[in-house]
Amino acid sequence: MKVIRYTMLLLLLAMTTGLRAQDSTEAEPKKKISYHFHFYSAPPKPGRGYVTTGGNGPLLSFADMKNNGEHVRNIPRFTLFFNIGQNYNYDFSRSFGVFSGLNIKNIGLISKPNDSVKLKQRVYTLGVPLGFKIGDLRNGFFFFAGGEYDLAFNYKEKYFLRGDKKSKFNEWFSDRTDLLMPSVFAGVRFNPGFGVKVQYYLNDFFNKDYTETVNGVKEQPYKDMKANMLFVTLSYNFGGFKCDFGNHHRRADKERKGTKVIIEKRTVTDK
Repeated sequence: MKVIRYTMLLLLLAMTTGLRAQDSTEAEPKKKISYHFHFYSAPPKPGRGYVTTGGNGPLLSFADMKNNGEHVRNIPRFTLFFNIGQNYNYDFSRSFGVFSGLNIKNIGLISKPNDSVKLKQRVYTLGVPLGFKIGDLRNGFFFFAGGEYDLAFNYKEKYFLRGDKKSKFNEWFSDRTDLLMPSVFAGVRFNPGFGVKVQYYLNDFFNKDYTETVNGVKEQPYKDMKANMLFVTLSYNFGGFKCDFGNHHRRADKERKGTKVIIEKRTVTDK
């Protein structure tokens, strides 16, 4: 009898333990852990120069064209490639800095002298900007403005007749445009890395003194042509690295990346 009694007690104890373990398991909530990565661009601390990758993104050009005083119909020109550059920055404080650099741009215009003819004329330039910036230079909104000199190094022209492309050509360091093209610009940055810029060219797109020979006759096709151009672009400027020209051996240890990475740990409880 004692054996039976002890056996029943052991069975009851095992059942009670199992029920408690089940209740404990059911009562304990499940936890899910996830990691989220956040990237944003921020320059190094003020008082030192740094290099950033930036330039003009999608570019929409407009032109005011006249031939012998008569308005020439033209179409806004949109382009994506190739608009790239590198900028050297120096921030005196968190709210004021200056910058320069090198930028390659694809600028030009599209005109329709009459209903049958359409001309696409563009030039690649290498520009050197010089400007200033005021505002929250590290993480927020700021205004920038300045001037730029562009060196025109490749000219391309396409001729369309009634919608069909009849001819095209390109010239290196062409005399059809001025070699140097000065401009002024202004813009704002809304978010670390991106902003909007407007740039206006101070001289005519075409070289009025350009001369060519057609069927043995010298002509100046742009003598009476006037074309003033401006463009609007989505500018970009991504963080780079500090410049330390005095100590090349320790430069790698002193570089402070301009692009910050934040790893956020989130715990979600399922009830």
